[in-house]
Amino acid sequence: MSNASTIQQGGVNLYADPAEPGLPETGFKLDRSKAALVVVDPQNDFLSPTGASWPFFGESITENNTVEHIEQLLKGFKALDLTVAVSPHYYYPYDHHWHFGGPLEKVMHNINMFERKGPTTLEGFEGSGADFLEQYKPYLLDGKTIIASPHKVYGPETNDLVLQLRKKGISQVVLAGMAANLCIESHLRQLIEQGFEVLVVRDATAGPRVPEGDGYLAAIINYRFLAHALWTTEQTLAALNA
Repeated sequence: MSNASTIQQGGVNLYADPAEPGLPETGFKLDRSKAALVVVDPQNDFLSPTGASWPFFGESITENNTVEHIEQLLKGFKALDLTVAVSPHYYYPYDHHWHFGGPLEKVMHNINMFERKGPTTLEGFEGSGADFLEQYKPYLLDGKTIIASPHKVYGPETNDLVLQLRKKGISQVVLAGMAANLCIESHLRQLIEQGFEVLVVRDATAGPRVPEGDGYLAAIINYRFLAHALWTTEQTLAALNA
């Protein structure tokens, strides 16, 4: 597991798997012939210290070594010429005229996260908060990576990710990216409902810390109930190369 160990109760690391788990193993086995890496929101506004949401997510990202772990996964999948897909988050000017939204939607709009000038222009996009983290671009902009249309709230119901995966014959998803209790959990739930086996890479994501609680811890708890597997980056790469 990662070095994320700041939240403890009675000396027990609340991020760790329980010593005596109450839930059974699923028997999940990673199959390279039908697996894809899906990276959600690998964008500056989440993962860069200059990004709009860093004050909320930076501590968790740093503890989990999230940026480096995502890159390790990208490198591992690309080395084997396996499918990689990105589910990005973009907001265009007309999205700011929605009549209602949840708390995090309000925050994202207020701090101009994932802001783009429009769906048919790249004006001002390069290096912006909506752009991919620079170190990921060699992997993501290689002409092979699937870059889905943008999801608009948290889950992939509003984009073409599932269609793209089905067209590639994918039935297993290795899920990484941001944010743990928001877009990753929403993608996990929808992909499960769509019939995919889903492995969540627990240290290739991160969550917000706010007075209401620790979003990463909330996500890890739910992943244990929902995901077919919950592995570290190291475990995932070992299985990938076995």
